[in-house]
Amino acid sequence: MSLDYIDEIVSSAEATRESRRAFLRHGAIAAIAGTVLAACKPSSAQKPAQAVSSPPKPAGGATGTDAYTATANVAASAERAAADEMDRMHEAGIKAFPAKTSGRGNQLLAPTMVGGVKVFELNAHKAKWETAPGNFAEAWTYNGMVPGPQIRVREGDRVRVIVKNDLPESTAVHFHGLELPNSQDGVPFITQPPIKPGETFTYEFTAPNPGSHMYHSHHNSTKQVSLGLLGAFIIEPRDKSKDPHADVDHLFILNDGLNGFTINGKGFPATEPIVAKLGQTVRIRFMNEGMMIHPMHLHGMHMTVIAKDGWTQPAPWRCDTLNVAPGERYDVLVKCNNPGTWAFHCHILPHAESDHVMFGMVTALIVQS
Repeated sequence: MSLDYIDEIVSSAEATRESRRAFLRHGAIAAIAGTVLAACKPSSAQKPAQAVSSPPKPAGGATGTDAYTATANVAASAERAAADEMDRMHEAGIKAFPAKTSGRGNQLLAPTMVGGVKVFELNAHKAKWETAPGNFAEAWTYNGMVPGPQIRVREGDRVRVIVKNDLPESTAVHFHGLELPNSQDGVPFITQPPIKPGETFTYEFTAPNPGSHMYHSHHNSTKQVSLGLLGAFIIEPRDKSKDPHADVDHLFILNDGLNGFTINGKGFPATEPIVAKLGQTVRIRFMNEGMMIHPMHLHGMHMTVIAKDGWTQPAPWRCDTLNVAPGERYDVLVKCNNPGTWAFHCHILPHAESDHVMFGMVTALIVQS
């Protein structure tokens, strides 16, 4: 086909000059492409290429489909074995609960009476602490336990707390939630000098606002509280007639420090269950001594929140998951009307469970019928 003939076709279509050039360009490309394809196409004299032979049949005469099925079966068996192993580990952890470990924290500290004053002695020192079976860690303790001993007094009691520091660094004790005179607040360089290694410091005050409170270090506290310098300080009201009835009074001190996620110094399966009889009422005092929020979730029954940070709620409210932030305390009541063993755990799931086993902030409420 001549270019003159192409020009006539373009002219008859009243194309613009640009269209004519584009037509020529595209035509030239098409012509080149046609030439290349023709050169690559085998002639009728050429023999077609020999087809690639099929892969040899598997031994025993199995077809390709049979081989694929066999491979799939092997993969399914491996997956099932992995699932069975995961179940075995989880079952072993559950069956170990409550596992025995050395040491128990949060034990009630009896005072010594001196001239009408309730005297409590706290010794801050290092100790090896077993958070879960076989899992020992260095802890910084009050009186060798994590949490430290539970201090219980009554509103209006005269209280003296003598703190001996046997740690390698200075410390102090802050009574979290207690409305005390400024000199007894326990913050080094603001209200007192730090308690240096080997020294003793005495706090003395009249027990003020009743409720669920805490005590802990307020010096290098990220490390010291994380390692175990913490405990419960409960002030019972002078007039207990307004306090709700509870058959069981239980503490949950939450921590998420250098020794892992713990409830009362232990991680599952070494956590302690709450045990009550059908029809009884349990009072649980949540205290978050950690650095993270912990939404505590009870299966099977609801909780009625009666106090926050030691203060009675004007209108108690119900929930099954209670979000406890660092420094917060909540008092709740649980009416044990549903028999069985009920999981009780932090609902930030990486704080409670892995592919290997439940751990950390998991325990149970056991309602015995």
